[in-house]
Amino acid sequence: MEYNTQEATSDWTFFTGSDPTGGNVNYQDQSDAESEGLAYVDYSDDTTVLAVDSTSTVAAGGNRNAVRITSPNSYNGGLFVMDAVKMPVGCSTWPSFWTVGPNWPYGGEIDIVEGINDQTRNQMTLHSGTSNACTIDTDDSYQYTGSVISTNCYSTEDSDSGCTVMDSSTTSFAYGFNNAGGGVFALLWDSSTGMSMWHFARSNIPADLTSRRPTPSNWGTPSGFWSADTCDISDNFYNHQMVIDTTICGNWAGGSAYASSGCPGTCTDMVANASNYVDAKWVINYVAVYQ
Repeated sequence: MEYNTQEATSDWTFFTGSDPTGGNVNYQDQSDAESEGLAYVDYSDDTTVLAVDSTSTVAAGGNRNAVRITSPNSYNGGLFVMDAVKMPVGCSTWPSFWTVGPNWPYGGEIDIVEGINDQTRNQMTLHSGTSNACTIDTDDSYQYTGSVISTNCYSTEDSDSGCTVMDSSTTSFAYGFNNAGGGVFALLWDSSTGMSMWHFARSNIPADLTSRRPTPSNWGTPSGFWSADTCDISDNFYNHQMVIDTTICGNWAGGSAYASSGCPGTCTDMVANASNYVDAKWVINYVAVYQ
C-alpha cells in the first residue's frame, strides 16, 4: 500500500495527547494543524509537509505546536519505505519515522529514522519488551555497514535505549540528508530472517525503488541488520502502526544531550527562538508498505 500526499493528511490519525517523551510540544489535531500551516499538501510538487510552528511567540520552556501522525493500518511484517525531500533540522529538534506495537514495550518499537539536535548520522533502533531475547549479533557485523552503539534491545520505562546501529553516511540525517536532496529509508521486516534497514541518498536510489517495484535482494548490504538468530522477531514485534513526528527537547534531545551537542544556550531557551524552527519540517514524497 502506498500512502500518497492526500492520504498522509486525511487517512492518518493526528495524535493530540501529551508527548510521551516529555517534549516541549503541543501536538495539534488535523483541523488545527492544517489551519496553522503545520500539515498540508504542496501541490506544486505533490509533497506532504509536516512542520513545527516557526512563527508564534513561545516562552522559554514553553510548548511549541507540532504534528505527530499515525498510520491507519497495522502490520506484522513487510517492506516499509519513506521517500523524503527534507527532514526537520535544528538544535532541540527530535524527528523520527518509526513503527510501534500495542502496550509498549511489549509489542515492540522499530525506529527507522531518528536523531537529535545537530546529529549528522541516522540512528536505527529496536526496542523489545518481552522475556524472549532480542540482541544485535556483533559477530555478524559483515551483514551491515553501520556501527553498533548498543546491543541489548530490551527496554523499559526507566531504561529505553534499545539496540542501536548508527548509519555510516552523513547524508542519512539532518543537514546532510537535506543537502543531498533527501532520499529513501527502507525497513524490511521478515520474521524468519530479521530486520534490515537501508538508506539511499537521492542520487543512489535503486531503479526498482523509483519504479515502485522494490527488490531488496538487489540493494546490497543494509545499513543495519538485526538477525532472527539472536532476536525473536515474532514475539517481540507485532501489530505495528507507522508514526511520523517531530518533538522538541524532551528526554533525549534536551538535558545532557543538548549540552554536549554544541548547540547554544539551553534547550528550554531554544524553544523560544521561533526562527530556529523554520526548517523543522518533513517534506515527504511518499510512504509505502509492500507485503
